[in-house]
Amino acid sequence: MSSETRIHPETGRELRRGIRALTIRYRGLERTVDVPGWYPEDDSDGILGHDGLTVTDAALSEIKAEITGLPNPDEVRRIREKLRLSQRRAGELLGGGPRAFQKYESGEVVVSRPMANLLRLLDRDPARLEELQTEEAA
Repeated sequence: MSSETRIHPETGRELRRGIRALTIRYRGLERTVDVPGWYPEDDSDGILGHDGLTVTDAALSEIKAEITGLPNPDEVRRIREKLRLSQRRAGELLGGGPRAFQKYESGEVVVSRPMANLLRLLDRDPARLEELQTEEAA
């Protein structure tokens, strides 16, 4: 058996490393994503590793953000870049810690309602960022 195959622990079937389309549905919305994993030759269930779960979790987070009106990862990145902040600096200045924006922008974590509100206000009036920087320096 090569390193690109493995045995399913429950069925004993041979699985091969591959990618399959999977549709994620939540509250009437759906996204179809390509999910890496270990799959049998037919359409029966396979096994997902960390990489596959990361893809499905990000799709679900994106749907939840859309339903609740929160900014999606691309919107968070766009606003942060408009403010000319690194991910680390945005987390320090706006809150959430040094890795917060990395997580928001990768879809690992959906921004909170207060953070979404702050980002939208700064998006409309980027000059307000200077107030936060001034207060931080004081």
